[in-house]
Amino acid sequence: MKKPVLCIVTPALADANNGNWQTARRWAQMLSGHYRVRLAQRWPDDDPAAVDTDILLALHARRSAASVAAWAQTHPGRPLVLVLTGTDLYRDIATDASAQRSLALAQRLIVLQDQGLLALPEALRGKARVVFQSSTPRRTLPKTTAQLRVLMVGHLREEKSPQTLWEAARLLRPDEGIRIDHIGDALDPALGEAARQCMRDCPHYRWLGGLAHARTRERIQRAHLLVHPSRMEGGAHVIMEAALSGTPVLASRIAGNVGMLGSDYGGYFPAGDAAALAALLRQGRNDIASGGAWLAALQAQCAARATRFEPAAERAALLSLLGELRHSP
Repeated sequence: MKKPVLCIVTPALADANNGNWQTARRWAQMLSGHYRVRLAQRWPDDDPAAVDTDILLALHARRSAASVAAWAQTHPGRPLVLVLTGTDLYRDIATDASAQRSLALAQRLIVLQDQGLLALPEALRGKARVVFQSSTPRRTLPKTTAQLRVLMVGHLREEKSPQTLWEAARLLRPDEGIRIDHIGDALDPALGEAARQCMRDCPHYRWLGGLAHARTRERIQRAHLLVHPSRMEGGAHVIMEAALSGTPVLASRIAGNVGMLGSDYGGYFPAGDAAALAALLRQGRNDIASGGAWLAALQAQCAARATRFEPAAERAALLSLLGELRHSP
């Protein structure tokens, strides 16, 4: 029997090196045993296989809105799945007509963490499913006790709130034994210049620019703490990668982060509160000098959540949802 053709529409392809691309690539690999999977930036595209597509799975309600509308017009009744990946869930669907139309046209909606359902209009929650993303586990590496090694992974753009990290770095003295590394491309040139200025002002802060995914994961393994100060987030890859590496997280208390780490997690700070973040970093530095009990407790909480981020669970959730659609009238 021929495998059905699944087209995954992602606004970002490999050159973007962002969460949407990582999601699309991983799902294509996971589903390839059951579907003939194509990746495209839009539907339809120039590939002749576009006309034979059986299922469309589109990432991002606003940025894939044209593909969603074209599919609904030309393939009425065929399965259409919309994945809400971040800014669309927590901003666009409240104000953008094209994003709202995508929600209405899709037969199923996917959110990437369990607080995501609450951001949807109540009438649409019945067709929504939670699919936690996954990654491969990494062994937990021994950490130095000479200093606290802190890492932020996030491109330089407003939604990631790198300003919170820079302000926290300025509140810390260079001699406090806290070293902050920051990985991410400068998607906003002004933020790139701000990162360079922070390096000039704060010798304990380094902006490393964009790094390959494998090198980034190695740095996550070596850090005592991953800092994730976003003000808007759909379900951050880097949080799950830290949890699967034995590296605890300090995260802004926003819905997208709480949906990943749980409401009772002990490593939150108020979004945008650099003083609170700096205080937690000092707590971490003092903790490694006195036995590491606090960091160990955060690590244990992350490890408990990491069971949700296993590839088998993600694959089973996707296959269940797609099977549901294929066998529904």
